Amino acid sequence: MRDTRRARMSLGMLLAAALVLMTVDHRAGANSPLSPLRGAGAELFGAAENFGSGLVRPVGHFFETMAAAPDAQRRIDVLRAENQRLRRDLTAQALDREHSLELKRLLNVAGVAGYRLVTAQVIARRGTPGFEEAVQLDVGSADGVRSEMTVLNGDGLVGRVVQVGTSTSTVVLLSDPASAAGARLEGSNEIGLVHGIGQNGRLLRFRLLDSSAQIVPGRRIVSFGSQRGAPYVAGVPIGVVEHVEATPGELTRIAYARPYADLTALDVVGVVVQAPRRNPRDAVLPGVPDGKRPREDASREHAEASGEDGARESAAGEAEGEP
Repeated sequence: MRDTRRARMSLGMLLAAALVLMTVDHRAGANSPLSPLRGAGAELFGAAENFGSGLVRPVGHFFETMAAAPDAQRRIDVLRAENQRLRRDLTAQALDREHSLELKRLLNVAGVAGYRLVTAQVIARRGTPGFEEAVQLDVGSADGVRSEMTVLNGDGLVGRVVQVGTSTSTVVLLSDPASAAGARLEGSNEIGLVHGIGQNGRLLRFRLLDSSAQIVPGRRIVSFGSQRGAPYVAGVPIGVVEHVEATPGELTRIAYARPYADLTALDVVGVVVQAPRRNPRDAVLPGVPDGKRPREDASREHAEASGEDGARESAAGEAEGEP
């Protein structure tokens, strides 16, 4: 009991002293003798408060970050999905532009030559019994496609139809070793046969029937055409001669040509369902870049130009000799 009363009396005295000090400090205002003590206390408690805040703030930020993490992850997932969609859209737009350009070139060739086409798209590259290099198209008998029809694209001859289903068909490529097509040198009636030699369609073998016929690198080859246009219609660009093989004593001449059509990257093609009434001959051959004309053509033009110059000089001399 004695300890309890003493504690109470001490607490009462401390409270009374605190009230007296607070009253004196309040009434004295700025001139209070307790101002230094109050400032020291403020600095002491302010430092303690800042220290406590420094300890508590990282913990608070950590819990705030943890609470916001699910929302941030959802936003990241949404942004990733949006980026993927944009990439797909850009890829699709690029493919659509390329598809449109190929279709435009194909229809231009058909319009110039007079071919009636069924346009198609290559949907698979596949082998078929008896052939190594073939592709599958997304058109068939329901679209008017029949076996032994010519297939081309906007660049040149692709191959011929060998199998037909209701909605699909199989085309053996010109590059297949078992494939052969009648061909003709541009600007002449020199004919021969084009054979596939594999090698991913990089080259074709052209066997010219007349061993004495003039053939040099740069000469262009077109399809000669089959009877009634099956399996090949006439006038389709085939390729450009790259080199000629020396064949002394042979009855034929052999050359190797680079095909116009990229037979390893086919997309839009056309199946010729009706041949033109007239042979288009060289009408759809692509232009020859400057500096890449065949040597014999260049020498012929040079000779013709020299003859014309000589004739002009002769005429000028005669005119100067007249009275």
